[in-house]
Amino acid sequence: QVQLVESGGGLVQPGGSLRLSCAASGNIVSLYTMNWYRQAPGKQRELVASITRSGSTNYADSVKGRFTISRDNAKNTVYLQMNSLKPEDTAVYVCNAKLSTVLRTNDYWGQGTQVTVSS
Repeated sequence: QVQLVESGGGLVQPGGSLRLSCAASGNIVSLYTMNWYRQAPGKQRELVASITRSGSTNYADSVKGRFTISRDNAKNTVYLQMNSLKPEDTAVYVCNAKLSTVLRTNDYWGQGTQVTVSS
């Protein structure tokens, strides 16, 4: 059974930093693109950042220059370094990954971690 488990969320003041982690575990054969999404109350889910297995990255315009996505393929883990945080970054951040097990290739989701930016 595959699991994605996020960690690292919390309360931070504007201008502060947080580092989110998402570890994939289970009978994983291959781990492909990994993504961070976020959803704030009353807003649509937003794709924040993506990283391919080879390390190519993409970011939402709202976080470019402030957030950095990275991954450790040996640990099946993706990270999101968030700097210069703003109140509008407040949301539940959810990890997503496309991966293969011996049975199938599918998208998997974590349970989410809350990030609150407030003074």
